[in-house]
Amino acid sequence: MTHADDRSLRETMYRAYVTRASEFDAHTNAKGESLNNADIMGQILQLREQKAKLLGFDNYAEVSLSTKMADNVAEVETFLRSLATQATPAAKQDLAQLQKYAQDYGIEELQAWDSAYIAEKVKQSEFSLSQEEIRPYFPLPKVIGGLFAIVERLYGIKVQEQTAFVSRWHDDVSFYQLFDADDNVLGGFYFDLFARSGKRGGAWMSGFQSRYSYDEKNHQQLPVCFMVGNFTPALDGKPSLLTHDEVLTLFHEFGHGLHHLLTQVTVGDVAGVNGVEWDAVELPSQFMENWAWDAEGIALISSHVETGAPLPKDKLAALLAVKNFQSGMQTLRQIEFALFDLLIHAHTPALDYDGILATLNSVRDDIAIMQTPDYNRFANGFSHIFAGGYAAGYYSYKWAELLSADAFSKFEEEGIFNPVTGKAFRDTILSVGGSFPAKTNFENFRGRSASIDALLRHSGFADTKKGRAAANASTTHGMI
Repeated sequence: MTHADDRSLRETMYRAYVTRASEFDAHTNAKGESLNNADIMGQILQLREQKAKLLGFDNYAEVSLSTKMADNVAEVETFLRSLATQATPAAKQDLAQLQKYAQDYGIEELQAWDSAYIAEKVKQSEFSLSQEEIRPYFPLPKVIGGLFAIVERLYGIKVQEQTAFVSRWHDDVSFYQLFDADDNVLGGFYFDLFARSGKRGGAWMSGFQSRYSYDEKNHQQLPVCFMVGNFTPALDGKPSLLTHDEVLTLFHEFGHGLHHLLTQVTVGDVAGVNGVEWDAVELPSQFMENWAWDAEGIALISSHVETGAPLPKDKLAALLAVKNFQSGMQTLRQIEFALFDLLIHAHTPALDYDGILATLNSVRDDIAIMQTPDYNRFANGFSHIFAGGYAAGYYSYKWAELLSADAFSKFEEEGIFNPVTGKAFRDTILSVGGSFPAKTNFENFRGRSASIDALLRHSGFADTKKGRAAANASTTHGMI
């Protein structure tokens, strides 16, 4: 969809993808049964509503939000619609840019199957930067060393490799211990960062054991976790070289790791990431990514694998410029998914298939700026909410992004390596786990409720005051 020059092929691919598991999908399973999810979707919503009623709630959205940072459906809907209002001007500029470039490729009317293709052409023309071009500037040992240097400066901790002293499940795995300023061991973590045959794809942090204390037996268990990736292994005597996207992945998972390792809570169920509300647990991980976007942070994690030269200024400028490319349209797309998810789970009685499609079309009418083909059945393949844990919680991506941007803005104000600010983040967010409500933790760090302003700025929505005024004209508040 990004690189195919054949427009008819892109349309064929698009149609096949957005109609999968719907009434338009002619495929069957091994038993010859239809793969259409329509009835199953309705059944899932009915069962979730039944569960909500049994638990004393009006709808399943209330069940979901009862264990999240957001207080109620109205607060989440206000947040999403407010953000949509503020992202729309930028999204319209994004769309106009795509439409302008589409003319150069003989496309009179931009369609859904053209957007990724044309966006790639714009990116190549405007920024002249590819992920492969900058790989040599991010050798993994340099990135890891810089990452450790950053967290040492921020949190007053030290990281030491101890691979030789532990058993491992593969030779590529390494092990490190974390120490405080007084050389006390805080915990340990394994890095399993390279792709190999038989290994699950993706990246994640998994807690092996939580911090735990049993005073009667004078027993203390320190936290240990795995941080897993699927980067290209070292080849031909050269270290693994990362794209900047992979650098962000490493920083993201390390943020989760620090949340697990720096906890001072000794009750396992609420230590580290345990017990933290779903819509707030991504705060430390998304927060950590900011240092991989900052020029000072990039200087610590980059040098050419052969010459040791820093990332050239033109490549750095292009890298930072491309950060918010098409961010307006991407933001609206995420809001469309999140609002649809919220509304179908807040509706009573539970919606049938026609009601699900009608809700999605209504959300698109409100949010989308690019027309979606009538045959699009995105909902039928929305596994995050129907087969995953995100039911009435898909908004969490943007919610945590807001928290991350606002938390980082305190470092922008006080110095991105300010150890006092770093200690405050460690003491109020990273150390307390789920022992206090996430809203309380955030307000203890920031000194106020979370504001949307930093997210708007980080997303490249320049005229925040104008956008904020427009949003506040139609909503009750712009903060959470």
